[in-house]
Amino acid sequence: MTEERSLRSPENLARLAKLRLMDDDFMTRCFESDPACVELVLRIVLDMPELTVRSVRTQVPVSNLTERSLRMDVVAIDSAGRTINVEIQRSDRGAGRRRARFHSSMLDSVLLQKSEDFQALPETYVIFITEHDVLGRGEALYKVERCILNTGELFDDGAHILYVNGAFRDDSPLGWLMHDFSCTRAADMHYAVLAGQVRYFKETMEGSDTMCRVMEEKWEEGRKSNQLETAQRMLSSGKLALEEIAEYSNLPLDEVR
Repeated sequence: MTEERSLRSPENLARLAKLRLMDDDFMTRCFESDPACVELVLRIVLDMPELTVRSVRTQVPVSNLTERSLRMDVVAIDSAGRTINVEIQRSDRGAGRRRARFHSSMLDSVLLQKSEDFQALPETYVIFITEHDVLGRGEALYKVERCILNTGELFDDGAHILYVNGAFRDDSPLGWLMHDFSCTRAADMHYAVLAGQVRYFKETMEGSDTMCRVMEEKWEEGRKSNQLETAQRMLSSGKLALEEIAEYSNLPLDEVR
């Protein structure tokens, strides 16, 4: 079977047809090839109609001196120097409050050079777009800020966290945006720039090949991860020879060693 036939298998095409911008792999692929998509989202969510995106990176690995690292879906820098992390989370568990805090702290950890004054830290935004109303208050948008409890004044440290309720619908720009994030068909979307990317990756040969390749790579990553977990469990039990573990996990013996 050729690579093209294998990539465009009926299974892959059926999965592709169901993808939405609310699926992080699909969203990052659409956004990385057209920064105008990111710009549109940020202008609406941050209510900054004049915001201009200067650079966009997707699937950005961020690590520090601890063992815990993460991969950010989208990191954008605007013309005012603000650094903005956008995360898509379909699972409520993946959008916990302490995770948002961790994302914010990890942004800070890589934005200041050695010996640079703390005042040089740029303003940062962490935006979680969630499939459900994870904070459960029925709001379309939640703006999270530190404040001085005694006075109620904002602490104004330049760090901002926002939660966007992906289940929200109305005739506002944000309501239309969340509608578009849940659409599987470009024809059903309000915003032309988003519809154009969805149409390219779903309805053109080149775009759909790209997405099918991404899905194949993700499937292979998952398969490899399962093999490694299986081998780790068998090694921990101490009951099997290395050769048996290699056979049962479908891993090379050298890798098991």
